[in-house]
Amino acid sequence: MSYLVLARKWRPQTFSDVVGQQAIVKTLRNGLLRGRVAHALLFSGVRGVGKTTLARIMAKALNCQEEKEKRPCNSCESCREISEGAAVDLNEIDGASNRGINEIRELKENIRFYPVKNRYKIIIIDEVHMLTGEAFNALLKTLEEPPGHVYFMFATTEIHKVPITILSRCQRYELKRVDFRELEDFFTGIARQEGVSISREALQMVVREADGSVRDGLSLLDQLFSFGDTEIGSEEVFQMLGLVDRGVVFKLAEHLLAGDLSRALSLFDSIYSSGLDLRHFASDLLECFRGLMVCSSSSDPEKILNLSDQDLAELKRLVRGRQPQTLYNCFQILMNGVETLRYSSQPRMEMEIVFVRITQSGQVVPASTLLARLNELAENFPQPGQDPVDLTEQAEKPAAVQNSFDAVSEVTQKKKVNEDEERKAGVYAGESQEQERQVTRGNVRKNWQEFI
Repeated sequence: MSYLVLARKWRPQTFSDVVGQQAIVKTLRNGLLRGRVAHALLFSGVRGVGKTTLARIMAKALNCQEEKEKRPCNSCESCREISEGAAVDLNEIDGASNRGINEIRELKENIRFYPVKNRYKIIIIDEVHMLTGEAFNALLKTLEEPPGHVYFMFATTEIHKVPITILSRCQRYELKRVDFRELEDFFTGIARQEGVSISREALQMVVREADGSVRDGLSLLDQLFSFGDTEIGSEEVFQMLGLVDRGVVFKLAEHLLAGDLSRALSLFDSIYSSGLDLRHFASDLLECFRGLMVCSSSSDPEKILNLSDQDLAELKRLVRGRQPQTLYNCFQILMNGVETLRYSSQPRMEMEIVFVRITQSGQVVPASTLLARLNELAENFPQPGQDPVDLTEQAEKPAAVQNSFDAVSEVTQKKKVNEDEERKAGVYAGESQEQERQVTRGNVRKNWQEFI
């Protein structure tokens, strides 16, 4: 027999083998025990989280010959046939290649007949969102009132493309991405069973690249086991996947936040010279700044970020002393640059321009702080009908503000003397209307802009 890849070898065969979907597994198990299984189930979620796997396990459980508490047993004839893909009463359809109305009509004709060997006929349609509108319409009535010996199970990665008329006739289960630590524990057990010693740092890099997908992670592990020896470290992962050391990414982020453009460009040049994919590197750097923004804004970033404890500690160190607005501004600049980088013919220059923008953006002062400072300055100006502030008692204020008050007082006194002289002389010419206004200490604040 040919080599069986890890994604197939370690595919869950029972509910207890499923990774990271405890709530859905509990609901399905209770439904089997209490006889409350819906006639149409729809599993949705990202790739590689167990949609089709759960549909097959449910198919085995419904036709299992053991007691309800032990289903599926994986030992009876029905369970073995489904596991081997030889069950005549299990019809698994690919929605992408059987998407027309003729295929659905043929399916409707087949489900009229009773099962050949098992208790129920199971219809599994993978990627059901690929069916045409006519095919969905042809399925509506049968899906709403199917024969008692038929169960429908659908799987899709794009649930928004499934018509609402279909969704309303199904019991929906939305599978989530598998948690970082659950996936790490699962892969650690697989490596131990396969007889491969892999460092924790290397395994965490694989888990991070899997991004919550069990199948993607198993594919990477399979490739890594073929690349390395019986002992695998982080260096093998860097070489195989073309990744950048997280320490290098954090160091570059530190230079950018410090405004040290020279060191940032020098470090980036060494990364570029090593031949790494700039688009992949840019995504890693963007993920780093996202982590910084989350750590500065959330009191419990561990629940939001699927990162190792070491990476979280490094992010928290970089966040200290940084304003959230500053991190958001850098994240926004970098995100726009990454979007432009995808279509740029000069990716290196595009990244260097992004670094220049980040270092020149500087430390962002919150608007609330600026308003508080303005309010503090405004309180120092004299109100109408009040005496001017005694500047000798405001020695702690900046010298520029003190000089401004002195200048305002001097100009006010001179204007008052000139107006008294003009009144005595009877000079009130039309062209000197500006000088007619009586300037007192009370309206200095009102005419501050004219004084400036």
